[in-house]
Formats: sequence, C-alpha cells, structure tokens
Amino acid sequence: MKKIIIVIFLFLFTPFFVDAQDIDNTKEDVIFKARVIQVLEEREVDGEGDIILQQKLELTGLEGEFKNKKIFFNGIGDLLVKANKNYNEGDEVLVLAVYDHENNVSYYITDYVRTNALLILFVLFVILLLVVSRIKGLRSLLSLVITFCVIIYYIIPKIISGSNPLFVAILGSIMIIFAVIYITEGFNEKAHIAVFSIFVSLVSVLFLSQIFVGLAHLTGISGEDVLPLISLGNNVVNFKGLLLAGILIGTLGVLDDVVVSQIATVKEIIDTDPYQHAGEVFRKSYRVGVSHISSMVNTLFLAYAGVSFPLLILFISGGSAFPSWWHIVNNEVVAAEIVRTLAGSIGIIMSVPLSTALAVWWYKFRNTNK
Repeated sequence: MKKIIIVIFLFLFTPFFVDAQDIDNTKEDVIFKARVIQVLEEREVDGEGDIILQQKLELTGLEGEFKNKKIFFNGIGDLLVKANKNYNEGDEVLVLAVYDHENNVSYYITDYVRTNALLILFVLFVILLLVVSRIKGLRSLLSLVITFCVIIYYIIPKIISGSNPLFVAILGSIMIIFAVIYITEGFNEKAHIAVFSIFVSLVSVLFLSQIFVGLAHLTGISGEDVLPLISLGNNVVNFKGLLLAGILIGTLGVLDDVVVSQIATVKEIIDTDPYQHAGEVFRKSYRVGVSHISSMVNTLFLAYAGVSFPLLILFISGGSAFPSWWHIVNNEVVAAEIVRTLAGSIGIIMSVPLSTALAVWWYKFRNTNK
C-alpha cells in the first residue's frame, strides 16, 4: 500500500517535460497593407538577358498591429526573381509577415494594393450608367448586385460543400434569369417571353454541352486555375459538372442581351403597323436578329479567346511541345474552350428564331384579341 501511495505522489507532483516541438506557439503569417516611404537602395542585376531591378525599401504599416510601424524590406540578394516589381515612394503594397519558430518576423512585399483603383473605376461605371440609362441603369445595377450575390453566396458555397455543380448552376441560372429580366424589364409580357426563351435556350446549351463534353472525353481538370481545387477541404469537386456549369453561366449573360433585344425589335415593328402579317413581322425582326447573332457569337468567341490568350501565344510561338495545330486542338484546355464557345454560340443562334417566333405570336395574338 505504501508503494502505491508513493507512485501516485510521484505521478501527481513530478513535472513532465514536453518536447518543444509539441508546443507550437508560432504566430500565423499575416498579410497587411503598407506604404512605401523611401527607396533606400536599388541594384540592377543581369538575369539571363533581362535586367532585374532589386530594391531595399522602407515602409510604414497601414492597418492592424502594424499600423504606423516602420518596416524594412530587403529585396537585394542573390536570388533573382524575374517577376520583381519596381516600387516608388507613395505606392501602397501588400506585405507578408512571416514568423519563424522563435517568432522572429521577416517581411516580403507580395503585390500592389489595387483596390483603390478598382473602386474608382467602379464608381465611374456606376455614375455613367445612371447618367446615361437613369432608371433603367439603376435597375440593371440592382440586377447586377443580385447576380453577384447568387454566384458568391449560393452557387460557389454549394459547389464547395460538395453539391453537384451542374444542378447548382441550373438553379442559380434560374434565379439570375428572374432577377435580371424582371428587375430590368418589369413584370410584363416582354419579360415573360424573355424568361421562357432564355430558359429553353439554356436547356439546349446544357444538352449539347453534356453530349460533346462526353464525346470529347473532357474531364474538366485542365489549366493551372483548376489544380488547387482537386481537393478542397473534405469535399471533392465534380470537375466535369464544374465545366458544364461554367458553360451555362457564361452563355447566360449573352442570351439575356440577344433575347431581350429581339423581343423589343418585334414589338417596335408591330407597333409601327399593327396590321402587318405575322410572317412579314417575323422576317423583318429575324433580319435584325441575324446581325445580332454575328456580333454576339464574335463577342463570345473573343471573350473566351481573351481568357486563353497567354495559352494561345505559347502554342503559336512554338514554346509548347505540340508539333501541329491538330495536336494543339486536341489538348484538353483548348478543346474545352472550343466546346464552351460552340455550345454557347449554338444556344445564341437558336435563341433568335425562338424568341422572335414567340414574340410575334404573342403580340399578334394579343392585338387580334383586343
């Protein structure tokens, strides 16, 4: 019994030493805004034919625990980074504070602060939109905000949580259609026709996309922007569904413009002469729609080409491993953009006769039954 008491005493009161590695009191890295106060030193270095400017800077913190704190960044050294940016006095930058296991801090400038310039551009956009379009512009701005909220607070969180991206995109697209059309156009006949036409066109885009994504054996896992999503938290993203969802969302914005414009054209032509034959109204409206199709298809192609421009330059310059155009087209990154562009373009092409026919039928039917 005496031995047991001694063992218990030693267990309770003898200090235990824990390896320092098991207790991690290291501070987390922090990114904060700072302003360049002074360029202390500059050095030009030859980096394989390119002149690289290295700088030693004095900065002052602008937020958080670093506010009004003097910070020194030493970018002069043997490590050559071709993407180095040149900073001047007064520039606002983002600084990364990195802590080691002893909580000693090192500072690295990661990039410029761009939010101020973006805010000015956004304010200019809003002012011009309201001055030129007035109430209509205000409505379109409200619909833009709702579209943004649907994508940021519904579509993306649902995809992150593991939901089927395609199903989420369909529901999100329906929300966006109703918000954009009924807010900008009002709750009227024109809006009803537009919603139905856009919905049918989106269904056709979805159907075609699914078929040709399957036929082309596209996985949706292509490009550097997708690689970080391969494992996101405890959920696995359905990349093929994500590709189809992107096609759907990308086509939606163009369909809105084409369909609403086409319905408005039909109404204006009928209003000029309510007694015109339906076939004549359709032909006149369709001629306008054909011109719209050409411009919108080009818009869609140029939008996707602009996103893929660096990749296209790499292929055409001969810097890639592909020996011919057929090999380039066969690459999944390029093939995915081709399917995206052509499927969206087919949806736009189909939307013109569909929306025109529906609008002619509705307005002529309404006028006949007055």
